Parts: sequence; C-alpha cells; structure tokens
Amino acid sequence: MRAAPRAASAWPSEATSATSLGERPDRTFHRWRIVISRLVRSADFERVLRTRTRASSTHFAVHHVSAWPSVPAKPVRKAVHTELSTGDADLAHKPVDDFLNPGLNAAAIPPLSAAVAPPAGLWLGAVVPKRHARRSVTRTLLKRQIRAALTDRAPDLPGGLWVIRLRAPFDRAHFVSASSDALRRAAHAELDVLMTSAVERAAAGR
Repeated sequence: MRAAPRAASAWPSEATSATSLGERPDRTFHRWRIVISRLVRSADFERVLRTRTRASSTHFAVHHVSAWPSVPAKPVRKAVHTELSTGDADLAHKPVDDFLNPGLNAAAIPPLSAAVAPPAGLWLGAVVPKRHARRSVTRTLLKRQIRAALTDRAPDLPGGLWVIRLRAPFDRAHFVSASSDALRRAAHAELDVLMTSAVERAAAGR
C-alpha cells in the first residue's frame, strides 16, 4: 500500500523550488514573485539582533538589516604530493586569491555587484529562547506563529534579513497548557499588530 503524500509546507525550510541566489532548494520558495528564504547561519542572526528593534510588543520584537546573508567560506583543498621535488614548485595553476587568503575559496565570495546591491529577497528567522518558553511544545507553537506572520507580510517588507524574537514569556497563569488554541490565538493577534507596525515603520523609513 502506497503511503499518502506529504502535505506541502508554507515555510521556506521545507519548500522545494530553487532560486538564483545560491540558496539550497529545500530552504527557499517563491511567493508573490518574492524570493523568501530561511535564515540559518548564527552569524546572520547575531548581526540582525545587534540592531535596534524595528518594532516591539509585549512579548515580541522584530529586527531588520537591509543586507545579504553572509556567505560561508569554503576551505581550499590542498594537493598532497607523495614524491620529493628538487625543482621549483609549479604555482601557476593556483589562483592568486588563494595565496592571499588560503582559508577562502574564490568561488564562495559573492560578486562585488551582488555585495553592494540592495538585497533582492527576504531571509526570515525566528528566535524563541528557552528562558522565555521552557516547554518545547510552546517554543514550536510560537516559532510557527512567528514564521507565519513574517511570511504573510512578505510582500510589504523591504529586502534583507528579518528576525522576530520572543522577548518576554507568556504568563503561565493565563496559559496553563503548553500548547493551546488560546495561546496560538493570542500570539497570532499580537504578531499581526507587531508586523503592521513594522511595515508602517519600514514604509516611513524608520
């Protein structure tokens, strides 16, 4: 008996379409002709979270950097010679940039035009610290709501790196269950207001 097909996901980490921005196909998808990708590198998260908040609410804060994500450096493979050589080594085949910085592969460095151009896409991330949501089920619920809020407002957001973080815990006296419809609705409503404010500030250049 054949297994039932897996339902499609609206979050970039599980999408299947590729892009021309060098992202892995399982981390990117197109929506409203906007390239939306998942922010995955810790260096990018740290860069975004060091900026001032674009907007904040009781439990959440949103950050934005108008930049491309960082490109990981790839180590250069060095040939291992098993024979002794008495002559000068043949260095002509090795790129000059690799000698200047042997830890980088020239192919991993983005073109200058791409590095200085405005980011042509959105990279989205969610941060839910364990200190604010100790139960894993709660963290999963809140991350899903954050991702949905970012994705739904994608057409109105300027390009770059976007991160929403949980800045304060939800009161467990009001939300006793680790995962409930009441918590989901509360998070959804608050995130909707938060993203409305973020979009308005972005449009005003603030």
